Amino acid sequence: MAGDEFTSIRSPRIKGARRLAKRAFRQREKRFLAEGPQAVREALAAPARVHELYVTGEAVQRNADLVDGASASGIPVHRVTLEVMTELAQTVTPQGVIAVCDFVDVPLAEVTGVRLAAVLSHVRDPGNAGTVLRTADAAGADAVVFTDASVDPYNGKCVRASAGSLFHLPVVVGVPVLDALDQLRSHGARVFAADGRGDCDLHAAADTGVLDHRVAWVFGNEAWGLPEETVAATDGAISVPIYGAAESLNLATAAAVCLYTTARQQRATTGSGTASR
Repeated sequence: MAGDEFTSIRSPRIKGARRLAKRAFRQREKRFLAEGPQAVREALAAPARVHELYVTGEAVQRNADLVDGASASGIPVHRVTLEVMTELAQTVTPQGVIAVCDFVDVPLAEVTGVRLAAVLSHVRDPGNAGTVLRTADAAGADAVVFTDASVDPYNGKCVRASAGSLFHLPVVVGVPVLDALDQLRSHGARVFAADGRGDCDLHAAADTGVLDHRVAWVFGNEAWGLPEETVAATDGAISVPIYGAAESLNLATAAAVCLYTTARQQRATTGSGTASR
């Protein structure tokens, strides 16, 4: 452990960590908070990106492997009281482990050779965005792009919803949607808008083979979808069929259906049972 237990939220170090809950401070320092054992464990897979670790005494006992691993990697580990952890955490019932991490996003120019990607355009809900990121990771996607009109992927709720997937695949942040589409197209991907107003439904698209090769999906705001100009910039709008009485699908659910349908088609074509990256 580095130093004594922190017992006051007025400590300059604790204040410095707390302010990372605000986007302006995250952007200035290029750091964010990863909360909970799962997120911290994934962050520690590349120790160089972890700046420091905060743990409660109880969490030290429950997560000895994380604490020992951080210490062995030379990462400062600070023990804090439950009161201090409650102030640092962004959850009602903190799990007692928080890491201060460096930003992990990559420039758009580094997104090459993509077989499956997700582009989030005007996605404002951090829980939805984090869940799409987690789903893209699970489906074997090669990249997720958060456009400049979407939520900050380093938002605490988004980080938690990603369940560690933020650390698994290339994530691009803050680029104009048309730039993202141009970059993906330049490497051979067809770009489709997931849009309930689409003329073609997902199953028909799969049957025609358009999902068998490189594909990037564009997902929009849950309440009002994608702007018309964004849809017009894609290679077509595809809808997820609704067979029951539901008006629509949750954004993250629709993204899961689109990404997994595409992953299945691609693997059936290549005969691969493993992720492409």
